[in-house]
Amino acid sequence: MSNGTFDFSLFIKESKDTLLNPKSHFSTMKTAGGITEPLIKAVIYGTVTGVIYLLWGILKIGSIGGGLIGGAVGFMSFVWAIFGAVIGLFIGAVVLLIISSICKGNTDFEANVRVTAALMVVMPIYALFNVLAGFGVYFGLVINLVVFIYSLWLLYNGLVEALKCKQEAARIVCYVIIAIIVLFLLLGLSTKSRLERNLNKEAKELLKDLK
Repeated sequence: MSNGTFDFSLFIKESKDTLLNPKSHFSTMKTAGGITEPLIKAVIYGTVTGVIYLLWGILKIGSIGGGLIGGAVGFMSFVWAIFGAVIGLFIGAVVLLIISSICKGNTDFEANVRVTAALMVVMPIYALFNVLAGFGVYFGLVINLVVFIYSLWLLYNGLVEALKCKQEAARIVCYVIIAIIVLFLLLGLSTKSRLERNLNKEAKELLKDLK
């Protein structure tokens, strides 16, 4: 990005580098230059994510219904994806700044905004793989967990390479985040399993009473 204009071809290259070679990308990325560039990035990632959800809704792919209802749900998802990307950019930057501070890294807000914008490249990927939840709850959870762990790998490189955090501290933070997410997933699955057992039991009792 140069001369006050947004270079879309460079944006595509940076997005690929973030996903495929995060260590190299974050070690050379600029952490200053204004927030217009990261804001545009967030809007683009949000728009692409919204388009994917919109298509899932219209084509009746995954858990979103098709037809008019699916299209309406997909359109709302499209709008919220863009809105959420813009809001998430600044909220995420604040969270990242706190993490960077804990890890003795760069606490400049703009630097954290730029790293957050780069990390948002995973938004369309989450949207693409979200369709797999329609083929089974557990399968969808496994896929989402894999994508999430890779997102943490990107986060780790952003903290260490771009924000100059201490490696050990950044590693510990990522491990803690993984542990918390896995714990919540296990609790969610346990609750779902108990709920299903209770519903099956009530259904059997109801059928027994009807007989």
